Amino acid sequence: MNTTLPTILIVDDETANRHLLADLLKDECRILMAKDGASALQRVREENISLVLLDASMPEMDGYEVLRRLKADEKTADLSVIFVTGQTDEEDEERGLLLGAVDYIAKPIRPLLVKARVRNHLKFARQRELLEQLSMQDGLTGIANRRCFDQALERAWLHSKRSGDTLALAMIDVDHFKAYNDQYGHAAGDEALKQVAFVLSSAMKRPYDLAARYGGEEFVLLLPGIDQVHAVLEQLRTAIMALDIAHSQSTAADVLTISCGALVKSASDGVALAELLQRADAALYEAKHQGRNRVVIGQL
Repeated sequence: MNTTLPTILIVDDETANRHLLADLLKDECRILMAKDGASALQRVREENISLVLLDASMPEMDGYEVLRRLKADEKTADLSVIFVTGQTDEEDEERGLLLGAVDYIAKPIRPLLVKARVRNHLKFARQRELLEQLSMQDGLTGIANRRCFDQALERAWLHSKRSGDTLALAMIDVDHFKAYNDQYGHAAGDEALKQVAFVLSSAMKRPYDLAARYGGEEFVLLLPGIDQVHAVLEQLRTAIMALDIAHSQSTAADVLTISCGALVKSASDGVALAELLQRADAALYEAKHQGRNRVVIGQL
């Protein structure tokens, strides 16, 4: 299986139809298959899918209802869907397009036509994915931005609620950054933020760890399943000092430093997500109050 290829989900209650399309597209795409609407919706939730080839006529839940549910969920609303159907009535085609389908392919399928249309829509899907990636990236540092963090935090919190796993949330502030900008200039300040971001993002070893720029000189880390976060943050605090970026206006040290506030909690304990953020922020405030250039783990 080549996961670098775009992923297509083929949804059809007829086994022969699924395999016909799969054989036709397998050299250009990663193929997933579903035999009904319910399993299709489950696949979409679990996989990163670029395009859905959807049979309109299926028992229990037809393709129109599958499409309606995809479009009703903001997480799948932009997913490209092509109807593959034996229904050639203009009203049926119009109905699908009005629901949000990007194209119609009539059965019996014509292989060259199917390949051409799929290629075109995969190209559009890739362009949309690239734009989406850019919208999740901080323009200065290149790491995740606030929007990306907010979405990742919500997903991690829901997972924690289901699994009972802990979630470590750390808020990080570059100490006396305004004074740094005043002394060394905004260009130097931008470069310093890039170096801090690089150190933080380099420490995120697992696919679901996340370092993001929260705003200004503030960063945030999301570390699902981590119970003992103090040691991780101490290593990062030391690594930032080791950059040896001179900061003559700081009262914390003669080099650039960070203050860290964190909280470790499981959503299954009944804690509200907003309270997790507030307590992590309060821990960061306490780190600053104690003199900066330190790590404080909050309690809840």
